[in-house]
Amino acid sequence: MELSDAYIHSFIHPRSELLLEMEQFAAENHVPIMQLSGIEALNQLLRIQKPKHILEIGTAIGYSAIRMAMALPETQIVTIERDETRVTHAREFIARSTVAERITVVEGDALEVNVEDIQATYDAIFIDAAKGQYQKFFEKYSPLVPSGGVLYIDNMYMHGLSDLDIKEVPRRKRTMIRNLKTFTDWIMQHPDYTCAFFPVGDGLLICLKR
Repeated sequence: MELSDAYIHSFIHPRSELLLEMEQFAAENHVPIMQLSGIEALNQLLRIQKPKHILEIGTAIGYSAIRMAMALPETQIVTIERDETRVTHAREFIARSTVAERITVVEGDALEVNVEDIQATYDAIFIDAAKGQYQKFFEKYSPLVPSGGVLYIDNMYMHGLSDLDIKEVPRRKRTMIRNLKTFTDWIMQHPDYTCAFFPVGDGLLICLKR
């Protein structure tokens, strides 16, 4: 039995005017941000974990960074985004928020950013960028997470495409889905991580570093 949207949304907390504005902006400008049920679940897990430093791969317009910072008042967040226009919007929205002093936006391709230029270690990493590059992101940034740290990966379901036979996936998205499935197989067998899939939002994978 599938849960109705109305039932799911009955568990969503009220959002500020700024967050509502960002949600509307994202919808009107086709900017991907986390689904409400997904960000609520992520923030609750982060509240349990209590990370002091979070690295986000994929800022978009800063929505999830602001949401995480609001949920964790003692946490510093560094977030990386390669799209110049999105970086501009993110910085504008973050500047208008109440958590601006705890969020640092780094402009650049996450696969090209020099890790020595950012915080040395992170208690948590949130990956929500190019889905076909998840394994590369993971391999590059997971060494920054100590034992006991957690990596959170969004969009594992990819709006249902991950659950289809590759022949049923639109051709222009097949390489991305193949890469995502390869990453899934790789990380689920990785000896250094214990991973679990949470069917919330667009699918959230949570990997605990041993």
